[in-house]
Amino acid sequence: MKYPTSWLQGVSLGEAITSELRLQIISGAIKPGEVLSENRIASDFGTSRSPVREAMKTLSNEGLIRLERMGAVVIGLSLKDMEELYDVRFLIESFVQGRVFLNPHPDLIRSLEQIIDRMKLAAKHRDSVDFSYQDLAFHERIITEANHKRILHLWKSIRPIVMTVMLITTEQIFSGGESKISYVIQKHVKLVQEMNSLDPQRIQLAVQHYFDDSRTTLYHSFPKG
Repeated sequence: MKYPTSWLQGVSLGEAITSELRLQIISGAIKPGEVLSENRIASDFGTSRSPVREAMKTLSNEGLIRLERMGAVVIGLSLKDMEELYDVRFLIESFVQGRVFLNPHPDLIRSLEQIIDRMKLAAKHRDSVDFSYQDLAFHERIITEANHKRILHLWKSIRPIVMTVMLITTEQIFSGGESKISYVIQKHVKLVQEMNSLDPQRIQLAVQHYFDDSRTTLYHSFPKG
């Protein structure tokens, strides 16, 4: 599995290397305990060591690797780590949806419905990459609408890992056939319906159900061991 080149437009070489290594680590292609060599990675990507160092620093800050004198040791992302990531997402999204939908937001609802339409189109064309991108865009659109600087900062700090996990889980969903894809789309339709109700209890229950279900998908995509 390669990181989508369409998602790397406009980013630095260091960011591109970071994205590719992050995907390989989280997907398990690069195993925990493996040692990453700056020289080898620079050779693989046909670059100098400078953007590789940039990538290593970012991955270390994300807790995916541990920098040592002889190289970087891969820590990886355990199932527990990913469950905690979903906990943080739930806290962010339950807060912002409760905050945003205290009042009607017809433009936002239309925007979310348009994103769902693009998810349906991606599903029709069996494009798991675009589907996962639209999925991310759906949630990010609500988060940005909250106009909360600290929440947005927190979201941006986990966004790269969330995006990578979405790529992997969406590929798993697509491998499960049309019924699983349709089920994911309907989850988003249901969220929009509940948000449009402006009923705080219904919204909270909908978000809780969404993330409880997403954790089940996560568990099957990243089995223990």
